[in-house]
Amino acid sequence: MAKIIINGGKTLNGEVKISGAKNAVLPIMSATLLCPGKFTIYNVPDLRDTRTMMQLLEITGAKTSFENGTVHVDTNDVNNPEAPYDLVKTMRASFYVLGPLISRFGKVQVSLPGGCAWGPRPVDYHLKGLEKLGANLDLEGGNILAEAHELIGCDIHFEFPSVGATGNLAMAAVRAKGTTKLFNCAKEPEITQLCEFLNSMGANIKGIGTDSLIIEGVNELNQADITVIPDRIEAGTFLMAGALNGEIKINNVIPLHLEKVTNKLIETGCQININDDSVSITPPENLKSVDMTTAVFPGFPTDLQAQWVALMSLSDSSSIVTDTVYHDRFSHIPELARLGANIKVEKNTAFIRGVDQLVGAPVMSTDIRASAALFIAALAAKGETEISRIYHIDRGYEKIEEKFLGLGADTVSYTHLTLPTILLV
Repeated sequence: MAKIIINGGKTLNGEVKISGAKNAVLPIMSATLLCPGKFTIYNVPDLRDTRTMMQLLEITGAKTSFENGTVHVDTNDVNNPEAPYDLVKTMRASFYVLGPLISRFGKVQVSLPGGCAWGPRPVDYHLKGLEKLGANLDLEGGNILAEAHELIGCDIHFEFPSVGATGNLAMAAVRAKGTTKLFNCAKEPEITQLCEFLNSMGANIKGIGTDSLIIEGVNELNQADITVIPDRIEAGTFLMAGALNGEIKINNVIPLHLEKVTNKLIETGCQININDDSVSITPPENLKSVDMTTAVFPGFPTDLQAQWVALMSLSDSSSIVTDTVYHDRFSHIPELARLGANIKVEKNTAFIRGVDQLVGAPVMSTDIRASAALFIAALAAKGETEISRIYHIDRGYEKIEEKFLGLGADTVSYTHLTLPTILLV
């Protein structure tokens, strides 16, 4: 079992380069399945999830390679519109292949997704949208079987601005006959970049960056290249670590994507300096308690909720954190309590009373962002913290232990897990 041992209490100082966004590159990689061609994707983070997506593309018949932050995808020989359970169960983003494959082949078989062990995250919006576009769906042995002789444009209203459903249905609709209008869409930067990438392939999408997308179906798409945007969640994680442990400058970021996070950090008393592609943070003498509610973009990201809870556990009084996006995303709190945090949870709200000191202890990670929260807390805690099941963090953070070592953290040991080899027979 992979684990990391952190000797906390070390002052952090220095600069760190933020990697490409995991939540942007995975749908972009899926989009390459829409048509034959050779695609080059730059600024790709080397993550377990990136490698898993490469394996999934190869199962469909694509050829992939990864070197020095660049992924090459050749989709000319794709002939197997299938995403098997062995891969989909490890990463929900595998479900993104549903839209591209049914668009290109008129049929697809995709296992129901797995991923992080928190909360119900149904795929109803994806499936209902595909049905409205004209697909016939069946559930067989835990697999979604979808067929469509022809996808027909229509109006789709999302009950909730789902990032995954917005991306999947946009990819399905780009080659549908006629006009598709998506209302109450997700506006996250990762969805914006996906739509821009689709347009560079020849799609006709209007309203990019708003909550309404108008997609005129086209007959043909072409290969294209793209550079992935920086990871705003990784950036926010390092800023929160700086708020507790020292002066940090994060480079290769888009400050506009971090506006809600940096504004909240200013409320805590942190000094924030923003440049064109960098943000610097200086921690306050006394960290003020600040309430926070997550929301869809441009609100405070749910993917930074766990890290904010860890930060507030060392603030000067009491705070309230509410997650309106995912109501059950609090598996990190019992583990933070093992370090001495004083937190109570009622439904989708955490009530935090700041403590003077966290103390190292054995803890266990349950998902990507819980791992990051425990990492932040362990850096600030007195003594040694052993985090087990830390392999979760390799799904979403590229070489995080090396980056913190470069800032002055003291990590005793770290073991990476390698993905099992998948044999194609």
